[in-house]
Amino acid sequence: MTAVDVALLLGGFALLVFGGELLVRGASGIARAIGLSPLVVGLTVVSFATSAPELAVTLDAAASGSPGLAVGNVVGSNIANVLLVLGVSALVTPLVVRSRVVRLDVPVMIALSVAFLLMALDGTISTLDGALLLGALVLYVARALVTSRRGSGRAAESEGPAVRSRPVWVDLLLVAGGVGMLVLGAQWLVGSATAIAGALGVSDLVIGLTVVAVGTSLPELATSVIAVRRGERDLAVGNVVGSNIFNIGSVLGLTAVISPGGVPVADAAIGFDIPFMVAVALAMLPVVYTHASVARWEGILFVGYYLAYTLYLLLDSADHDALPRFSDVMLGFVAPITVVTLVLLSIGEYRRRASRPAGPPGR
Repeated sequence: MTAVDVALLLGGFALLVFGGELLVRGASGIARAIGLSPLVVGLTVVSFATSAPELAVTLDAAASGSPGLAVGNVVGSNIANVLLVLGVSALVTPLVVRSRVVRLDVPVMIALSVAFLLMALDGTISTLDGALLLGALVLYVARALVTSRRGSGRAAESEGPAVRSRPVWVDLLLVAGGVGMLVLGAQWLVGSATAIAGALGVSDLVIGLTVVAVGTSLPELATSVIAVRRGERDLAVGNVVGSNIFNIGSVLGLTAVISPGGVPVADAAIGFDIPFMVAVALAMLPVVYTHASVARWEGILFVGYYLAYTLYLLLDSADHDALPRFSDVMLGFVAPITVVTLVLLSIGEYRRRASRPAGPPGR
């Protein structure tokens, strides 16, 4: 590990953040120009834009012979998006969750996470697996866009008309500049992270699950925090859920289709990290169901879980032979606490609804 590697790592992070910001601004502007609601913008266009760093890093990692970094980036980013990004956003402002997110989008995220786990059990995300994931993503996006266009009249009345502050060609330039910065940042990040991992004796899987995952999730974090501060909490929640869907469907699916022989998956990821990702996705459903919001205390819980997960990864990175033992401890701690939390949340929601008169259904 040299000073150049560290400089490239930091530079790669910076390019991913700034490139993601440009891409988000340009893509959001184009989407609003054609009349999409903030929720659908967050679930589709902004999610795809903020997932661009993961796509760039994963494709570059797979092409450079670092499959652990590729898989670790997708899994780690999905975990970070829910626990860290959504948790920090809820700490800034409690998040309101639209009923559409609960009814469709969170279940889609859970279904794709479970499909990822099942496909990985044989040790490889094959070309066919990748094509299936991509196909599922195309169907999801098509449904979201059709639903948005059908409800465009009501959305225009409730959310107001889109305000254009710049011409479309400026948004197109922002998108092009953002893509260029993301590609260059991904190359710097993958090369430096791999070099640092080799020097420290840490596997590329752990680097992908931690350093690279957080780095490529910075656009989601910045976008969601900025969105909630501006009062667009729908966009913040949609960004997190949509980004996880795009990470599996587009990032992992496209990488598996392009890479010869698919993407190999390490036993460590199959035994612990991917199941943990599925557990995190499952935990989100009742959290967003209760009170149709993510409260500050739930944000604290999410951030605490992420810190615990990262701590176990870092402690284990010094001795990979102990991974099964650490995995058992982590699953034995997280699973019971999560079950108890979800049961308490469900009981509280049931009592709250039983104690109030029936009202009109949510949107």
